[in-house]
Amino acid sequence: MQEKNVSFNNFEQCIKCTICTAYCPVVAVNPSYPGPKQAGPDGERLRLKDKYFFDENLKYCMNCKRCEVACPSGVKIADLIHSARRRYSREMPEFRDRILASTDLMGKAARPFAPIVNSIISTKPVKGVMDLMLDIDKERSFPKYMGKGFENWFRKNAAKEQDSFSRKVAFFHGCSTEFQQPEVGKAFVKVMNAVGYGVELIDEKCCGVAMISNGLWNSAKRHAEHNVKAFNKVVEKGLPVVATSSTCVFTMRDEYPDVLDVDNSSVRDSITMVEKFLFELIDSGRVKLVFKDDYRARIAYHVPCHMDKLGWSIFTRSLIGMIPGVALTVLDSNCCGMAGTYGFKKENYNYSQEIGRPLFEQIKYLAPDFVCCECETCKWQIEMSTGYDVLNPILILADAMDLEATTKANGVG
Repeated sequence: MQEKNVSFNNFEQCIKCTICTAYCPVVAVNPSYPGPKQAGPDGERLRLKDKYFFDENLKYCMNCKRCEVACPSGVKIADLIHSARRRYSREMPEFRDRILASTDLMGKAARPFAPIVNSIISTKPVKGVMDLMLDIDKERSFPKYMGKGFENWFRKNAAKEQDSFSRKVAFFHGCSTEFQQPEVGKAFVKVMNAVGYGVELIDEKCCGVAMISNGLWNSAKRHAEHNVKAFNKVVEKGLPVVATSSTCVFTMRDEYPDVLDVDNSSVRDSITMVEKFLFELIDSGRVKLVFKDDYRARIAYHVPCHMDKLGWSIFTRSLIGMIPGVALTVLDSNCCGMAGTYGFKKENYNYSQEIGRPLFEQIKYLAPDFVCCECETCKWQIEMSTGYDVLNPILILADAMDLEATTKANGVG
């Protein structure tokens, strides 16, 4: 007896207004993509009748969630699209896709030879070979690997003193902080310690977003199940799970249950961004930040698509706005076009750049000292396409704060 097809999603609430299509960055540049309305709720009606109505061109969806932000009916359009890919796609992930999705594995492999790896993958001949053999576009720049990671620094330089704090947070640092930007993790620890919170690391795996994007569904689910178990251990001790990457947080809160069918209800509300966590502490009067008198910066803030979906950019804007010497400009709402590993792929590269062009042009016009952004892949795209540095908000706060005065103001030590 054939099992009746069912949909987890509220797609029947779609009122066919097509506002999702108007807000979709892919539709404007790629005629092969049917658009969120057709690929999502309209397509789901057909797929429930017969799986052969599935369109492989759904792979062009970046999962930016702008369609869901725009939808007046709250339909989980992008979740419909990627759940359909998971259920019906007959395309197997290529070797390239597996490499791009294996962030932990590739980071560990590259670390012992980081300077050599960074040098080799930046050369034109190697880029040409990757373009020809792996379909990784030769124009794409790669983030640089670091020879020493954040966890190693934490164990050697910060772990012992964390026991002296009566209040603690569990830190999900993610792949980028571990392998490419350990300075983000260092800044997180310094800021949290200054406001009176110790930091505990989690037995974490990659959040799985790159695996979701590349169709490695089983691997993504295993990572999700591992992380939820690890989160449960710290949440049971009363610790919140705090992170610095908007995409990691969004994936762990919303993609785990909606795309991977992994129940995270016991920990979801405890997973948060550091900006939200800090702002709520400051707003309630529980902690204080003291800033340097001589800090000056003209900052352009790019709100990542997943931060927009979380609805939490107000916390970053408020925190950075507290710094007396900052002139902050919030950039127009535009997708950068990178979407994790999407912009590395040869078939997507030109679309990726066209999507991000309005953002790049505005940044160049404003000519800020640097750009603020919570997403590491937005950082890679903006830095490559504009030449401007992109800093995580926690780096800006750590640089602008008088850490010693903040520590005293919060009665630490």
